[in-house]
Amino acid sequence: MDVKIVIGNKNYSSWSLRGWLALKQTGVLFEEVLILLDTPQMHEEILAHSSAGRVPVIIDGDITVWDSLAIVEYLAEKFPEAGLWPSDVAARAHARAVVAEMHSGFTGVRSHYPMNIRREPAERPHDERAAADVTRILAIWNEARARFGVGGDFLYGAFSAADAFYAPVVSRFVTYKVPVDDVARAYMDAVMAHPSMKEWCEAGRAESWIVKADEVD
Repeated sequence: MDVKIVIGNKNYSSWSLRGWLALKQTGVLFEEVLILLDTPQMHEEILAHSSAGRVPVIIDGDITVWDSLAIVEYLAEKFPEAGLWPSDVAARAHARAVVAEMHSGFTGVRSHYPMNIRREPAERPHDERAAADVTRILAIWNEARARFGVGGDFLYGAFSAADAFYAPVVSRFVTYKVPVDDVARAYMDAVMAHPSMKEWCEAGRAESWIVKADEVD
C-alpha cells in the first residue's frame, strides 16, 4: 500500500475522522498510523510524518498532504470517480462553501461538545455560543437537503466531502442528545449508518485511552 494516513485517537479526533472518511470514500487500500493524543511524545511523533505537527496527514508515495480540507481536495483530484464533490455546479459550489464554513468556524460546538464516541449519550445544555452554532448547522443541513439532496440520504444526495466534514458534528449531536428537527434527525441516522462511519465508531468505542480535556459531564 503506497497510501498512508496518520490520525489521532478515533474516539476523540474529529479532524482525523474527516480525512479518514474522505480517504475511505476513494476505495483505495491504505495504511493507518494512529498517534495517541495528549501525550508528551505526541508532537514529536506527528513531526516524523509532517512538519505541520497536526493530524490528519496523508502520505501518498513522495507526496505529503496535511490539513483535512487540503486532503479532500487532493483526493478529489486524484480519485474523481469517488464523487467527493457533487457533479452539479451549483451543488458543488454550495458544498464547498459549507465545508469551508465548518473548517473555519463553529468553535462553540467544538469546545462545548468535544467529540467523544465512547461517552454514554446524555444531554448537555447549550451555552450561548454552542446554541448559535447548532442553529446555523441545522440551517445548513436543511438547506442542502432541500435544494440538493434528492436521490440520496446525504446533504447532496450521495455521500460527499460535506458529509465527511459534518460527520463529527453528527457524532457530537448524538453523544450529547442535541435536539434537532426531523430533517436533521434523518440525515444524522444516515451518517451514523454509513459503513465507514460505523467502522470508525466501533474502533473508537474499543479504545481505552483517555484525553481528560474531552471527558465532559
